[in-house]
Amino acid sequence: MEISFKTKIGAETLSIQTGKVARQASGSVVVQYGETILLVSVVSEKEEKPDRDFLPLSVEYQEKIYAAGRIPGNYFRREIGRPSEKETLTARLTDRPIRPLFPKNYSCETQVIATVLSMDKVNGPDILALNGASAALMISDIPFAGPVACVRVGRIDGKLIVNPTIEQRKSSDIDLIVAGSRTGIVMVEGSANMISESEMLEAIYYGHRQLQPIIDIQEKLAGSVGVPKRPVALKEKDAELAARLETEAREKIAKALTISEKLKRRQALADIGKSVMETLGEGYTDRKKEVLEMLSDMERDICRDMILNQGRRIDNRAFDEIRPITCETGLLPRVHGSSLFTRGETQVLAAMTLGSDRDEQRIETLSGDETEPFMLHYNFPPYSVGEVKRLSGPSRRDIGHGTLAKRAIEKVLPPKEAFDYTIRIVSEVLESNGSSSMGTVCASSLALMDGGVPIKEPVSGIAMGLVTDGEKTVILSDILGDEDHSGDMDFKVAGTANGITALQMDIKIHELSRDILEKALAQAKAGRLHILEKMKETISAPRKEISPYAPVVYKININPERIGEIIGPGGKMIRSIQSETNTQIEIDDSGLVKIASFSKEEGDRAAQIIRDIGMDPEVGKTYEGTVVKITDFGAFVQIKPKTDGLVHISELAPFRVKNVKDVVKEGDIVKVKVLEVKDGKIRLSRKAAMEEEKPKAGPDGKHKN
Repeated sequence: MEISFKTKIGAETLSIQTGKVARQASGSVVVQYGETILLVSVVSEKEEKPDRDFLPLSVEYQEKIYAAGRIPGNYFRREIGRPSEKETLTARLTDRPIRPLFPKNYSCETQVIATVLSMDKVNGPDILALNGASAALMISDIPFAGPVACVRVGRIDGKLIVNPTIEQRKSSDIDLIVAGSRTGIVMVEGSANMISESEMLEAIYYGHRQLQPIIDIQEKLAGSVGVPKRPVALKEKDAELAARLETEAREKIAKALTISEKLKRRQALADIGKSVMETLGEGYTDRKKEVLEMLSDMERDICRDMILNQGRRIDNRAFDEIRPITCETGLLPRVHGSSLFTRGETQVLAAMTLGSDRDEQRIETLSGDETEPFMLHYNFPPYSVGEVKRLSGPSRRDIGHGTLAKRAIEKVLPPKEAFDYTIRIVSEVLESNGSSSMGTVCASSLALMDGGVPIKEPVSGIAMGLVTDGEKTVILSDILGDEDHSGDMDFKVAGTANGITALQMDIKIHELSRDILEKALAQAKAGRLHILEKMKETISAPRKEISPYAPVVYKININPERIGEIIGPGGKMIRSIQSETNTQIEIDDSGLVKIASFSKEEGDRAAQIIRDIGMDPEVGKTYEGTVVKITDFGAFVQIKPKTDGLVHISELAPFRVKNVKDVVKEGDIVKVKVLEVKDGKIRLSRKAAMEEEKPKAGPDGKHKN
């Protein structure tokens, strides 16, 4: 039976429909907003696997190019298997709010797939994926503590709007995705143009109010077609084993958790696990996984108890204290800008390189082909956490962390008109013990300033944590990896001294109150400003000059009618110029020519060739040209390819000329001055050029050499 519920969100109607398509899935819905349509399905295996100690949930988001009425532009003319960065980011955006809402011990393989079926190029499909995933889970038999919903929040001319169009987002100073339940916030992600904490809080809770109607229609849908949720067998702990572990391990774990160095702490905890297994004896060999899981839970409980009841952290810092920070710049001589940012046991090397327009990233999206002049790539090698793993392409986590850092940084970059370069930053995480993404923000900001990129202001970032038992709540600044693992929130905030540029919040509890979020933002601001001051001790403003190894970019405006002459038949001329001068040349239809060169001499040479070919002769300017034709009344001289003018016999020399051939002949190289350009005809003078070269007399009447 087909059932649909609708609600007005912003300028469009959001509808969620079920019962018509994909009926063999555990739950499926079609979500429509404007003419943008997504199919979202969820399937979960019927058989549980109790030996799993994690939630086997996968979330996939796929954009079909046919949805925008186009054929893919790649060689295969089909969507290539590897997800794009946009697809990966949207899958993560959908995954993070729903993952905490499954029962802790749910072990059935579960998959959510969101597919874009139609894209109107007005309303973005990404936020519909989460709304559809929650609705599909709500009507299925899969245990899920929903519903949750999300909207996008923008602000134009000081007014907050919900679900701004793709065009409106270009002029919005806030671009925020807010996910929430009926009573609280479950996820926030986005960027802003240096806004205050109070403005950000207002935007977040504006979004929370706007998503309530989506919660309403999901509940109505579940009430109409939902089925009973399948029971989840509770894993009962072995009380006798738990008691033995308490006796054998609790005190030892508590002591190990006071070791501030990460690797030593991890080794001490591993040694405790090994010792416990030896004490238990051979009878527990087959239960090693169960024992280690119980020890891990004990470690988490002890860590939380330390924070909530003993008022101390693993490394004995105050709750709002930032780890020691050191910054260095200019480490890599051939890179155009570099930095090393170290905060505690988290260390990031940032390398910044500059390029021309040709180096821009070209992306095929549902909205059409786009170019990206700023790239930030994040790499998390296994040695950064003391592990051995096979190296492969960027993971979902790498893409997500890199994009978060990119959002934080791009708000302070100069406009392309003022700094006409393509910018790429690569973040190499060399050590990690908490918030390498925010370390990437700091290192990237330092590298940009080291490279002479005229950014508006430096940017820093900080990761905040939270531990709560429902009665007591502690907010932690600059969290360690173990604090992230044991805590209830990971809240990353980046910005300048004047405001927030990016943030991302995920929680492991069901929701977060406004009061806690407000306190977290205020504490994050203090930490962010502290980090900025430490960064400014190393470099406080962009260097005045870019690296001598960076390309030099020249801009020349030519007559658009001469573009064809510069390009030449089949591109022969422009290829010849690039080959001769070792440069990259780009020309647009307006006649703007951009030349990128790694050598000033080669760049100057290319610029001169372009000027010689592409610019119209200037009256009063002298050119060197070739005599191409002799007539009775004068000589025609070519002063640039396909451009020649007449030197009348009276202008051939500073004396009377009877016969043109007495003065010049075809093939001669002569200097001529432009007297007039009219109706496409050029009048030249060899006589005037010769007179200009005569030595001039000084005040004493003598000629100067």
